[in-house]
This record gives sequence, structure tokens and C-alpha cells, in this order.
Amino acid sequence: MTNPASPEFLPAGSRAIPIRCVGTAGWPETEAALSSAQRTYLRATDFAPKPGRLALLPAEDGSIARVLFGLGEAEGAGRDRLAAGRLPGLLPPGSYRLEGGIDPAEAALAWLLGSYRFGRYREATGDRPRLVAPDGVNAAEIGRIAGAVAMGRDLVNTPANDLGPAEIAAVACDLARRHGALIAIIADEALARDFPLVHAVGAASVRAPRLIDLTWGSPDAPRVTLVGKGVAFDTGGLDIKPSAGMLLMKKDMGGAAAALAVADMVMGAGLNLRLRLLIPAVENAVSGAAFRPGDVLASRAGLKVEIGNTDAEGRLILADALALADAEEPDLLIDFATLTGAARVALGPDLPAFFTEDEALAGAVAAAGLEAADPVWRLPLHAPYASLLDSKVADLNNVSGGPFAGAITAALFLRRFAPKTRAHVHFDLYGWNPSTKPGRPEGGEVQTARLVYRLLKDRYGG
Repeated sequence: MTNPASPEFLPAGSRAIPIRCVGTAGWPETEAALSSAQRTYLRATDFAPKPGRLALLPAEDGSIARVLFGLGEAEGAGRDRLAAGRLPGLLPPGSYRLEGGIDPAEAALAWLLGSYRFGRYREATGDRPRLVAPDGVNAAEIGRIAGAVAMGRDLVNTPANDLGPAEIAAVACDLARRHGALIAIIADEALARDFPLVHAVGAASVRAPRLIDLTWGSPDAPRVTLVGKGVAFDTGGLDIKPSAGMLLMKKDMGGAAAALAVADMVMGAGLNLRLRLLIPAVENAVSGAAFRPGDVLASRAGLKVEIGNTDAEGRLILADALALADAEEPDLLIDFATLTGAARVALGPDLPAFFTEDEALAGAVAAAGLEAADPVWRLPLHAPYASLLDSKVADLNNVSGGPFAGAITAALFLRRFAPKTRAHVHFDLYGWNPSTKPGRPEGGEVQTARLVYRLLKDRYGG
């Protein structure tokens, strides 16, 4: 699935209306440089450089001569780094260019991210405002990032009737073709034999489960493996969700979407690494073939798992994929999953949780999140909580025995299946913007994708 409506820059040198971004500190100087008529107009319209405020200054012929966009306190922890992403939704159609007052690369990316619209079923009408690529920025790089994010958002926004395991695999195959990667799709008897947890979770659906395995880059380069949870839809299985809990379950493949977006960015940039992308793709449905509470299931790692709840299926399919990844002990292993409501209760929808035992890696992840304006928050892998996953009949249960520390116990469950790889990061995502914010339209979101790309770019160049 490509995104033909992915926003792009206008060519450099195009005629365009200038946009001046102004914060509180720089406002007196900006105001003094305006004409007397423009200052009078701004006072009459009560303009102040508050965050998100917009002023369209008229020319003598009545056209727009200049745009002023308020940033408020332009520095400090409270500012929104993607504030310019609000502009595409505020401005009338036309061609625009950034004149100053804001980081041009960051603002340009925010503009493209904020220009995203999901148009598969209802096309947007009318022209959109367009931005000329700012001087001195890597427009191709910014466009690749925005395009990968748009692809991932499209996947999350697509309902499950049009995006099942086969369609997720088709997207990965398209990505492999575009970037010259190798790809294997494991399904049917081979899946049941080698990835029994993936097979068991997907067995109830008429849409067969599969394991997607993509590789790219020089075999001699540092090995980076991405694993994305690809649950196309989650009913909860026999522990069925209430109707309200199912409304957004098309987004339960948000981890796969994030991993695919990162892979697109990495391969497009030609980073010096050997990339492996693993996506267990399933639908957790209800039928006579569904796995049951109390079942004991085999795993690829050899561990036997007692099923305490069929709605904790994501960690099961990730377990088999992580066991495959761990076998070759990659230099860096990263998994993405819309895994627990507990992480949302703790941190809300905008701040994904991450877990790792590697202190240096934890610092690098947090720093990359700040650099990329894609923030996360570390939660602890508190080892004593592992006892909450004890089972009387198997090696471990897939859920803890109580209501506490749900995100932590889920992360500890995953660690049991990748014990050899210390440099392992687990992201627990929401994968959805509940409301529109600058650069983040309401709907599907590939949280942590830009963070991970920044981390990999800092480490492996390109």
C-alpha cells in the first residue's frame, strides 16, 4: 500500500507567501519592522504571538502579503516542537515559504506531518496549502521521513476488513521490492511447526496467520532487528472484549506499522547496517478453532505457556518472533507493540513506555526521542515482578495473577524469549492520536518510528 497523497514540498525558488514565526521575545523587533498599516491592522485584530495564533497581513491589492504565526514562549520545556504542523490546517490554499523565527528543518517536517490526510475512502476536496522547501535543509530526507510516517498512519487507519494478515504481508513485500530487500513469508504447516504461538493465536480466523521476515543490507554490517506486533484486529478471543473495547482494535497492528515505517526510513537512507524486520501477523478472532483460557501452548523457544487470558495475545505472537531474533544475537533488538492498557493509564496516549536493561541504550533512546520530538518514558524491568507470571502447570503464564504492574509484567514476559540479547528495547505504544495536535492529526500514529530512525542514524550514519 503506497500513499499517493503523501505531502511533498514545492520546488525551491517557487513564488510563495512568506511565513514569519514569532515568539514572545522576538515580537517587538518583528512588529517594529512592519509597516504602519500592518501594525494598525494587527492591533485592530488583537493579534499577539501566542501559540497557534495566525495573522494574514494584506497587501495593497488585497492579496496576502505575509503570514505571522505565534509561538508563544519559543524556548523552554513547554513549547511544542511540532508547532508548525498546525499551519496546513489554518492557512488558505496557496504556496508558502518559511521566513524565519523557527528551526527550518523541524518546521518543514512538522508541516508535512500536519498535512497528512487519510483519503482511502473519502477524498479531501479542494486544494491544500503547500510549502516551498526551506533553504539549507535536506528536503529529500525530510520527505522520506514524512512519507514513511504517512504509510504507517495509513496502515493503522485502514479498517480490518481491508487490512488483514495477508495485506500486512503485501505491504512488507512492496517495501522489499522498492528497496531491494529479501523477504520470506512463513505460513500454514511451517508456521504451525516453527512458530506455534503465532499459529495458535491466529487459528480462529478465516484469514490465516503468517510470520513476515525481511532482510536488507550487508551481512557484515552491524545487525539491527525490528519486531512489530501485527494483530490486524483483536476481539480479545474467547475472553472477548466489550463492544467499546473493540472500537479501535484496527490499530492493534500499530507496532507492525511503526516497524515498517522505520524500515522504510532506514532503507531509503541507506544506513550502514544489516536490517531484519520480523512481523507476526494475525487476527485474534472467535471460532471453534480459538485457543482457550487454561490451554498450555508450546513456543518456539521451548517454553510452555499457560493461557490466563486470550486477550493477552500480542505478547504471545511477539514471543515467537523474539525467539527467532534472539537466536542470532543481533547488536540491537527493538520491538514495537500496542501491548497494554496499563502503560496508557500510567503515561497517557501521547507518551509511549519503553523498557530496557541496557543503561547506555536507555539514555540513547531518551535522547533520540528528545532530538526527534518523538518523546518516550522509561519504565523499569523490575525483576521481582516476574514471579507474578508463575504458573503451576507450565513454565509461565501469559498474564499476571493480579491487577498490578501490567506493562512491566508484559515486558518481563517478552524478555524470557530473548535472553541472549542484552541490547533490547521494548516499546509499549498506543498508536493513536485521540485528538488533533500540531503535526499529529487525529487517528493512527506510528509512535517512536522517528525516534528509532534518529537513534539508528546517529549510530550507523547515512
